[in-house]
Amino acid sequence: MYGLESFLSAIAGFVASPAILDVFWATLLGIVVGMLPGLTATLGVALMTTLTFQMETDRAILILICMYVGAIYGGSRSAILLNIPGTPANAATSLDGYPLARAGRAGSAMAIATTGSFIGSLIGMAALAVVAPALAEFALSFGAYEFFWLSVFGVLIAGQLTALDDPIKGWIAGLLGLFVAMIGQEGIHAVPRFAYGSTDLRGGIQLLPAMVGAFGFAEVLTVMRHRAYRVVRGSTDSVWAGIRQAARYRITAIRSGLIGTFMGLAPGVGEDMGAWASYAAARQASKNKEEFGKGSVEGLVAAETGNNAAVPGALIPVLTLAVPGSAPAAVLLAAMIIHGIRPGPLIMIEFPDFVYSVVAMVFLATCAMAILGLLLTRPLLLVLRVTRERLMPIIFVLCTVGAFAITSRVFDVWVMVAFGVLGFILREMKYPMAPLILGIVLGDLMDKNLRRGLVLSDGDLSPFFNRPISIALWGSALLFVLVSMPATRRWLGRLVGGGRRRQPSSGQPGGTP
Repeated sequence: MYGLESFLSAIAGFVASPAILDVFWATLLGIVVGMLPGLTATLGVALMTTLTFQMETDRAILILICMYVGAIYGGSRSAILLNIPGTPANAATSLDGYPLARAGRAGSAMAIATTGSFIGSLIGMAALAVVAPALAEFALSFGAYEFFWLSVFGVLIAGQLTALDDPIKGWIAGLLGLFVAMIGQEGIHAVPRFAYGSTDLRGGIQLLPAMVGAFGFAEVLTVMRHRAYRVVRGSTDSVWAGIRQAARYRITAIRSGLIGTFMGLAPGVGEDMGAWASYAAARQASKNKEEFGKGSVEGLVAAETGNNAAVPGALIPVLTLAVPGSAPAAVLLAAMIIHGIRPGPLIMIEFPDFVYSVVAMVFLATCAMAILGLLLTRPLLLVLRVTRERLMPIIFVLCTVGAFAITSRVFDVWVMVAFGVLGFILREMKYPMAPLILGIVLGDLMDKNLRRGLVLSDGDLSPFFNRPISIALWGSALLFVLVSMPATRRWLGRLVGGGRRRQPSSGQPGGTP
């Protein structure tokens, strides 16, 4: 009851003050940042932290959370309209969002993404308000061994779901991403690996230039290679039609919201894993698996619900454990400390009202996201009226600026170009890009936890296989690989088919019914 009163009091305080204007402009700015290739939620929250340094605590954190929520949602726009995920969390969105746009349903696709994002944020918000301590305690039970297998499982999922016809190509792309993540100084003793004497390579390959190159510059090169590629045109259906279509998959949205919240809760996993895990679960439970990757409404709902549910989910360990669930959440954690808030196990004692104020902030940001997302659906369709020959130079400039903006290194621009060329070649060979990027994201997590686990066990591999959660994770990964193999599928098909043929008919044992 105290929590509900604090939540309602915080809502009333924000609505009755000028802070309500901050909700809308910060969320809108977040959507724009998320849409632009190369500008991520992490960058947006980091830049906004410097601008809110002199503001009072509640107002500053409100603006940062609105930026965070808006940017993760805004990335779906470029994923749907341009097939370029605005943030890594929207890579799964492009699998079904872009085919829907090419089929003349861009308005519907964006409305579906908005509906899924709204539901996902509400589910994550409920978890943040109700079960934060319990979920944080469960996340705390994850050790180095569990995080290693979670990373492996993430790469396997992405490889399978983005290369349905040939999962091996998806897994190869994921392994290539893991190799790229190994470049630079390793995380324990800072020993350079694969640097070959280069000072720039000693710093590693940054995710942002690699992602912008693989998705953005590769798209530019693909358009130049395929002149006759069909350009996405306007929408043939309405925004309300998209909302009605999304409403048919309520169970998928709820399941994806819960999965996304859990993935956001696990430290270091974040929104991209929330999207992929939700997408995998939706495809596994769907009656129309063959539609996924080709314009499935259910797949789009699952991806967008999962990644937006991970946003409030990532705030749970930030508030209760002072451990960030994702990169933007890490920046948000630093901003809280700057403004005098000490997140951690004692926050419910030292700042009990602040937790429910954060819940209210997420709720207001979610409402603003839904309102602005639906109202701006039609204006954003104007992007489709620009021919790709005119749009691609603009995208290339944005890719170059985005790659250079983080560390102001020309080396990152060359990384973007290199990954663009590599991405173009892999696309021509029908290799997916999402596992490559996810491999880079999870490679550092996998490497550090593998080595940390070996240090803790004094070189013994058995804890990776005999701990309860580890058993569930590696067993699921092994089962996932086996089920994905064509030979296993054929064997299961014959087994199921043979069992059906052996069933007796409904008449007499030896005769006809």
